[in-house]
Amino acid sequence: MSQGIAPARLAAFEILLKMESGAGHCDELLRTMRVQSLSPQDRNLCTNLVMGTLRWQIALDAQVTRLLSRPDVKLADGIRVALRLGAFQLLHLDRIPAHAAISESVEIAKFGGEGFAAGMVNAVLRKLAVAGPPKIPARFRNAAELAAAYAHPAWMVERWVQFYGMERTRQICRFDQEPPPTTVRLAVDPDTAEARVIEDELKAAGVELAPGAFLTRARTVVRGDVTVTEAYRQGRVRIQDEGSQLVAELTRRGERILDCCAAPGGKTAILAERNPESSVLACDVSGRRLDQMKKLFSGREVPGIPGKVSYQVADAADLSAEARFEGAFDLVLCDVPCSGTGTLARNPEIRHRLNVEALARQRKRQVEILRGAMRTVAAGGRVIYATCSLEPEENDAVVAACLAEVRGFRRVGFDIAPLVGGVGNECGAIRAEATEALRETAFEAGCLRTLPGVHPCDGFFAALLVKD
Repeated sequence: MSQGIAPARLAAFEILLKMESGAGHCDELLRTMRVQSLSPQDRNLCTNLVMGTLRWQIALDAQVTRLLSRPDVKLADGIRVALRLGAFQLLHLDRIPAHAAISESVEIAKFGGEGFAAGMVNAVLRKLAVAGPPKIPARFRNAAELAAAYAHPAWMVERWVQFYGMERTRQICRFDQEPPPTTVRLAVDPDTAEARVIEDELKAAGVELAPGAFLTRARTVVRGDVTVTEAYRQGRVRIQDEGSQLVAELTRRGERILDCCAAPGGKTAILAERNPESSVLACDVSGRRLDQMKKLFSGREVPGIPGKVSYQVADAADLSAEARFEGAFDLVLCDVPCSGTGTLARNPEIRHRLNVEALARQRKRQVEILRGAMRTVAAGGRVIYATCSLEPEENDAVVAACLAEVRGFRRVGFDIAPLVGGVGNECGAIRAEATEALRETAFEAGCLRTLPGVHPCDGFFAALLVKD
C-alpha cells in the first residue's frame, strides 16, 4: 500500500499524523524502533522533515490555505499533514526535487486513506512550487508581521517584542527556525591529557569539534555523529546545550547539594563533577525518569558520579515537609518544569500546544517548587532558581513571589569572576575571551538570561537567592 513512498517520508508522515491528533511528542516518536530501523541517511531525513515541518507549520498552513479553492473548508488530518510535508520540502529543502516532493505527497495522501483528495494535493503543491518561498523582509513594521514571517504564534511574539524589543525578538524567531547547534561537554577538565585523548578519539571517529561559545569544557559539533562513538557511550562526553551547562556551572561549590528537579541529569552530573568531595541528592517527581537517570550514570564512566549521587523520588514542593530535609542543604539547584519557550528550535511543537493560560498554571506550580526548595536550605546557603523559559511570569515573577512569602532570603547577583579561566580561580569554567560578552548580554539585573539567537544556545533564566 505504501509502495512508491520513500521510507523517510512515510515515517515522517506517520509521526506528524500522530502529533496532529495529540498522540505523542516528537522527541519520543523520533526515538521509536520504527525510526531507528531506518538507514542513517533516511533517519536524518525523517528527523529533518518532522522538525522542519513543525517549525514552519504556521506559515505552511497560511500559504496552503491561500491556494485552496475553498479556503474555509476543514481538511482531514491526513490531507493537512500531507500538504504541510510537501510544502515544507518545496519551500525549505533545496536538495529535494519538486517533482519528488509533489508526487510522494500525493501518494502519502492516498496511503492515508484520502485518495479522493490526491488531485487537490497535487494541484496545490504545483501552484506552491511555482510561487516559491515568500521573501522575509529585512525590517518588520510590527509583531504580527514578524510572527507570520517566522511561523510563530502572534501572541507569543507580541509578548517578546514587549519584553525584549523588536530586534532581539527577530533574533529569537530566526534562531528558532533552524536546527540548533549540537553542543557536547567533556567530562574532564580540558587541560588534562584525558581530555586530549577524548578529542582525538572523536576526531578519529569523524567528529569535528569547535570550541564552545562560553565554557572551557563545551565543544560545538561541526560535523559527525557523536552518539556512535565509544567516548559518548562511556559518558566521557555527553550532549548538553551550552546554556544548560552554564546554569549548572553558576551553582559553584557546596558540601550538601540538592538537585530538586534532577532528570534527565545533565546538570546533576556537572554538580558532581564540580564538587568532588560533596554529596549530591537527585530528586525528581517521576520515578521512571529518575530510574533512567540512575541507569545512565551507573552504566557510564562519568567521573565520580556513581558513588557520589543518591536518588529519591519526591515532589520538590513537598521536600521540606520531611524533617530531615528542613535546612539540610547548603546548595540547591531548582531547575523547574516550565513552558520551554527558550527551546523552540529544539522543541518546535511547543508553539502549537502552548497558550497564555498555561503560563499561569506553570507559574503556580513553579512557586510551589521554589518555595519548598527554599525551606531545605541551611543558613548561609544558596538556591539557584532556573527555567528554560523566556516568559517573565515563570522567571522574575516566581522569584519575587517566593521572596515575599519565605522570609530570610535575599536575591543577589552572580559573580562570574571566580569561574573565568586563566586567573588562578577555583575551576576555570568560563572561557576568558567570552567573559565580557557574557557580562554585557547575558547577566542583566543580577540574573542570567540567555536568548536564542542573541546567544548560540537555548534560552535560560537563572537567579541566585541566599539565606541569611
